[in-house]
Amino acid sequence: VVARGWGIPAVVGVVGMVVGDDHVVLGGVRVDAGDVVSVDGGSGEVLVGAVELVRAAEAGEVPELDVLLGWADEVRGERIGVQANADRDEDAARARSFGAEGIGLCRTEHLFLGGRLPLVREFLLAGSPDDENEALAALGAAQREDLTGVLVAMAPLPVTVRLLDAPLHEFLGDDAPPEWREHNPMLGIRGIRLAVLREGLYRMQVRALLGAMDDAAAAGSHAHAAIMVPLVSTAAELALVRGWVLDEIEEWDPTEPPAVGTMIETPRAALLAADMAAHADFFSFGTNDLTQMVFGLSRDDVEQRMMGPYLERGLLPADPFAHLDPGAVAPLVAAATRAGRMARPDLEVGVCGEHGGDPESIRLLVEAGVDSVSCSPFRVPVARLAVAQALIASDG
Repeated sequence: VVARGWGIPAVVGVVGMVVGDDHVVLGGVRVDAGDVVSVDGGSGEVLVGAVELVRAAEAGEVPELDVLLGWADEVRGERIGVQANADRDEDAARARSFGAEGIGLCRTEHLFLGGRLPLVREFLLAGSPDDENEALAALGAAQREDLTGVLVAMAPLPVTVRLLDAPLHEFLGDDAPPEWREHNPMLGIRGIRLAVLREGLYRMQVRALLGAMDDAAAAGSHAHAAIMVPLVSTAAELALVRGWVLDEIEEWDPTEPPAVGTMIETPRAALLAADMAAHADFFSFGTNDLTQMVFGLSRDDVEQRMMGPYLERGLLPADPFAHLDPGAVAPLVAAATRAGRMARPDLEVGVCGEHGGDPESIRLLVEAGVDSVSCSPFRVPVARLAVAQALIASDG
């Protein structure tokens, strides 16, 4: 997901690769350390040696494509928006050049990594409230600066900021103290669960966003933002955290308060969508995690060893992480969308998983009634065309 967002070709989940100290064996071919290989991230091919490359066209370099996408946008109108998943100002600018109508997912966890990782560890392992507040203040200042860049790059188009969702092991690693070690981090203390245990975390992030909106305005940019709460399973926890978020917004008193919504990425949240809608201005389906939980599969593990054999034997019609599952996940999205809108007729519904850039998945999502899709910046042109095609098909 990260490689796609940065436009880096990558081949993952290779079946039968043998890794040695100074070489790998792929399909019976030995490749030594230092050998040149060519990677086709679209087909999954790894070719030994340097092949002749063709530079991908930048936005605006193919007039015929611009005309086609213009027609597609006319078909879409204001019915279904196409946004991008972007975490940095350069990603936001690239997405905009490809025709994105906003950012549907700005992941804040990536802003906590790199040189800021020690501050996150200090916060999580703080021995006193003073230590915790000191770490939060430093993190908040850094996050405010990063978010300002994203808001300015996308203004006046909307930016939906997801509060921290990464599992603990991404911050603490193998050095985590016993009380923070987990056997299954992806289903452990992450997202809203970590916020409940560390109330100051999400409050800090909300203040950082509100400050970034002020900074963007001071720079002459009219920023629009929304706040998204991740990994919700119960309406009670969503109501609790929404209350904290609204407290911070009320205290800051911005001219245009951000909307506060939730990701729908656990089956329980999807099945209880009507209850969730009582505490959310919008839904955004995180179809990557939702697919994992519906299937009971770990994406990182099964794509390496299981997915290939299952597809070869016809046990799955397609990779459900590449193409939205029509048997269970797509119907669940449709049912949750209907239930949410019955409880809250003005509920906005989007999708921010990578399925939002896949034409086959987009057809199912349009049928499910979503208002927008969000995907990697490089897939935005594909999504613009695919949404238009799906709308034409649905209109008969």
